[in-house]
Amino acid sequence: MVKNKEVSIEGALHLAQKEVYAEKDPQDLLTGSQFNFIIYKYKHYRWQKRILQLDFSSRTIFNIEKGTIRKQFPFSQVRGCEDSERRRFSILFHGRQHYELEAVSLEDKRKVGLRVPLSVQSSSPEAAGRLRREWLSLLGRHCQPGSAAPLPLQGSAGRSSPEADYEECVAPLSEQREETARCGGGSARSSLRNPAEPAEGQAAPAAALPPALGRAQVPPAPPALPQPCSVPPAAKRTKAFHWDLVPWDKIQKSVWGSCDPCKRKIDVCRLCEQFQIQDTAVPSGTEPPVNQHILLDRKVAHNFNIFLKSFRVKPSELKDKLFIIHEESGGLTDEQITALRRYLPTPKDAERYLSFKGPCSELHVVDQFMLEMCKIPQLGQRLDLLLSIRELPESIRDLEPLIAQNIQASKQLQSSPKFVAVLEYILAMGNHLNEKAGKEVAKGFRLSSLAKLSLLRGRDRTFTLLHALVEQILSHQPELATFPQELTEFEAVPDASMKGLSAEVDVLRKELENLIQCRRLLKPKASKATPQESQFCKELKDLIQKYEGDLSQLSKRCEEMKKLYSNVLVRFGEPADLDSQELFGWICSFICEFRKACAELTP
Repeated sequence: MVKNKEVSIEGALHLAQKEVYAEKDPQDLLTGSQFNFIIYKYKHYRWQKRILQLDFSSRTIFNIEKGTIRKQFPFSQVRGCEDSERRRFSILFHGRQHYELEAVSLEDKRKVGLRVPLSVQSSSPEAAGRLRREWLSLLGRHCQPGSAAPLPLQGSAGRSSPEADYEECVAPLSEQREETARCGGGSARSSLRNPAEPAEGQAAPAAALPPALGRAQVPPAPPALPQPCSVPPAAKRTKAFHWDLVPWDKIQKSVWGSCDPCKRKIDVCRLCEQFQIQDTAVPSGTEPPVNQHILLDRKVAHNFNIFLKSFRVKPSELKDKLFIIHEESGGLTDEQITALRRYLPTPKDAERYLSFKGPCSELHVVDQFMLEMCKIPQLGQRLDLLLSIRELPESIRDLEPLIAQNIQASKQLQSSPKFVAVLEYILAMGNHLNEKAGKEVAKGFRLSSLAKLSLLRGRDRTFTLLHALVEQILSHQPELATFPQELTEFEAVPDASMKGLSAEVDVLRKELENLIQCRRLLKPKASKATPQESQFCKELKDLIQKYEGDLSQLSKRCEEMKKLYSNVLVRFGEPADLDSQELFGWICSFICEFRKACAELTP
């Protein structure tokens, strides 16, 4: 493909890497029931990192942030997936705002696109097969060769042959070529001459010429040369102070009417020095002209140019910056890496820029950066590696306390006899009421029923079943009223859910695998490695080994968390697919309402 110029070398390497990753996948996307993808969601003028989980068992899309399920959408609300430029895409919904997202790679974007829209893919195989047969039938019916009649051309009335229309359309062009050849290969201007224009060798009438050319005149003498003068140096620009002006009709009645700023002496040199605009990273040292032609797509170039105005790195320095892992050592910031990833050159961009043969100084600063980015091998993988190597330890540190909190909450539920005794009180009171109401006696109830205690009101509308529970406990076993002391982790709703934390750990594991793959791909040969590259590879190897150990410990804690939580579900008779965010939320709300009822009943 490279030899036939169908794809560039960079594109061929990218395709080969995608095939390696595809072989490593446990099956294909069609075999799993739950898929986790790192995405970036645009919110509050910045891109925020999220996990997009497609759960086919519950037929729901989850938006997860640091282990917490922020939003969830049933498949029935999803209309489809819309592709956008580069790594961006949108998930379309029925009756609500669309999600504008950005994938971390084009491969992830493709995988998400394979799963959305979900209405057909989550349906039964019979329904999908029936829909496929209907599509094939429609295509076969309407796409047969010769089924569409040719449309007649204008001015060909009475003709039945499309070849005749073609001849009529082509004939004037051939006649024009012959006429051009007879004129001896004149300029393009002769081929566009009006038929009424006189031929060469004939004098044109004076009336047909413009007034300036109709008569010969002696041109006037040129004006005298101006006196030489000294050209003042270009004034240095300063930052503007965007203040709010007082309207003119209010000036006279305010203090501004008598103000005279000329009376105040200021050090203008000092002021200009303090607020002078620094030159951007343009190698020529001058601001490029506004109407200078840019090779890049206009919309992308406009946004990229805005970013470059705050990017204090010259194009020639970009490659060296990619060998510095940490920001404090002089490397790029996380925001700069994220922005550069967003403007990675496409294969078409690379082909266009690498074929440029002129001097780089003549290019716009946007084109200079794009040209430099096209020259850096595996630029996308390098930027992904830098961002992942920085985000991975931070993500591990964020997840450790959340997993520990869920582990402790499960342990407290397992070892709290007072909470079980309170549940027994609720069961006894509920069975008594239901028996008197003519309903069956229950053996147990789900913890979601705890939220309904405050909804059942007595004859006194201010007295609820929760108040009755507190009253019964204080009368017979007042020590049970202190059961919240055994459940200290439920003082507030736990920040993260079991489902979200498991998805976070799964994504971190995949990120570490991608880091190892990128390191192997970018590792230079020992004979050709520069000292800077060798140092970079050594630091990268040490960091990956450290992160492997940290992630291994985090995975063990995550497995412990899931095992303890499954025991909690069994202990209280809850379904196995119930997420901890719901269960813990019920218990937390019950504790808050129980304390409030205690305060209302105790003098």
